[in-house]
Amino acid sequence: MFGSLGKLVERQIKKAQAEGQLEGLEGEGQPLPDRSSEAQTDPAVAAGHRIMAQAGVLPEEFSIKKELDAARKTYASQSDADERKVTMAKIAELEMRYNMARDARRAFIR
Repeated sequence: MFGSLGKLVERQIKKAQAEGQLEGLEGEGQPLPDRSSEAQTDPAVAAGHRIMAQAGVLPEEFSIKKELDAARKTYASQSDADERKVTMAKIAELEMRYNMARDARRAFIR
């Protein structure tokens, strides 16, 4: 069965080439991107991540993680006890939001 399906696909590709439908596409003439890391993941999840990356959209947890890293750097550079206390509260809140966003995404994927 796969043989006949493969032949059908080949015919459709050749037909599209003959009609010029495969010319001028994004990435034409370039090698395919390396997606070997996606081999062991769910194809639907991998496709979703790829679409989001191409659209420039990041999951909420990624932006929270950036804020968290910046807050930790700020905390490390502070010497005043009151400022450190305020920054530590911000870090705790960001860690909670990060974990909630990560858990929500993981629950959605399963």
